[in-house]
Amino acid sequence: MTEGALARRLGLFDATMIVMGGIIGSGIFINPSVVARQVGTPALILAAWAVGGAIALAGAFVYAELAALRPAVGGQYAYLREAFGPLVAFLYGWGLLLVIQSGGMAAVAVTFAHYARELTSLPLGVGAIATAVLLVLTAVNCLGVRAGATLQSALMVFKIVAIVGLVVAGFFFAPPVASPLPLQTLATDPLPAMGAALVPVLFAYGGWQTASFVAGELKRPERDLPRALLMGVVGVIVLYLAVSGVCVRVLGPAGLAATTTPASEVMRRALGETGARAIAVGIAVSTLGFLSQSMLTAPRVYYAMASDGLFFRTVARVHPRTRVPVAAIALQGLLAVVIALSGRYEQILNYVVSVDFIGFGLTGAALFVFRRRGERAASFRTPGHPVTTAFFVLASFLVVVNTVWRYPENTLIGLAILAAGVPAYLLWRRSPA
Repeated sequence: MTEGALARRLGLFDATMIVMGGIIGSGIFINPSVVARQVGTPALILAAWAVGGAIALAGAFVYAELAALRPAVGGQYAYLREAFGPLVAFLYGWGLLLVIQSGGMAAVAVTFAHYARELTSLPLGVGAIATAVLLVLTAVNCLGVRAGATLQSALMVFKIVAIVGLVVAGFFFAPPVASPLPLQTLATDPLPAMGAALVPVLFAYGGWQTASFVAGELKRPERDLPRALLMGVVGVIVLYLAVSGVCVRVLGPAGLAATTTPASEVMRRALGETGARAIAVGIAVSTLGFLSQSMLTAPRVYYAMASDGLFFRTVARVHPRTRVPVAAIALQGLLAVVIALSGRYEQILNYVVSVDFIGFGLTGAALFVFRRRGERAASFRTPGHPVTTAFFVLASFLVVVNTVWRYPENTLIGLAILAAGVPAYLLWRRSPA
């Protein structure tokens, strides 16, 4: 293996599927019930998903312009490096590796393993199945970006079919709830409740930013990445609003709040146990698709860090035939396996929201930095800037504040993990490995 450039082999369709694949995991099949327990009326439930979609779309506008300005390998890492310097960018990559991506992948792999055991009666433990799927996805992505993207696109198309099937079954084959009454105890103070509801909503909407990581492998990143971000996020907003709407229609606020598996309950009422089993297959494939997308995108950040001399030099090496950073991909797969087998992924996920949204807020602020320098993208400019950009930055930091207030211990641990990256940064700056 040698250090070298990645191959530009991905187009607009690939990028759009990567955007949508980074967002849609298992959250939309489960989180509607979490939202219903926070806000107790149909209007507020749908409003939470609409507000979350508006925040995600505002973020997509910002990232679309940043992608047009900096169509470089690493995406968000590159934006932060150019705006605020290498230390901030390194800490983002450090948090991505140790908290955001690896913990999330471990949790999703275990979720997939549970569904796989129930659907197939595999004579394997959950840890063994999670490990196997992570290793298989690692191997596929080491074969080349085209192989990884093709698998990701196929899984994303299946996810769309599964969600559309859920919506159609719920609207046309399931009877509406007889009495969609609000949960009186939760509907009396809507503002704090809405703030709490937005945490799982924004978690479900997160992930579109990871498409920027593969900018170095898009054929026309300055054109296709902004388009993919907007089309992908808008597509997900439509799907999410449809799912939350059908859940409210079939289960009502009280029934939605009472279940932990709303998608399965909707399909059970529409098509019986056959429907419930069908959506279980859809959820399993959705989690697999999310894992595939994560394995495709995140290693490009570690590759960019290593290329800057801020990580192990081996991670910057590109295979001469497949033209992908196989060491970075293997590192991501190995760390996710270790976390999955350790059983610590749930604890790590508690740190994700604060760390992730600090990155969102800083990246939004990066657009102000570039604009102040007089940089303007020719192919795309954020509609409504600076208002829409400020809205996204403020919303991101409000999520962080809300998380600190509600979960101070978890937030402090997440920030401590980030702070631990400072001496690691200084070490690599002095003596690149």
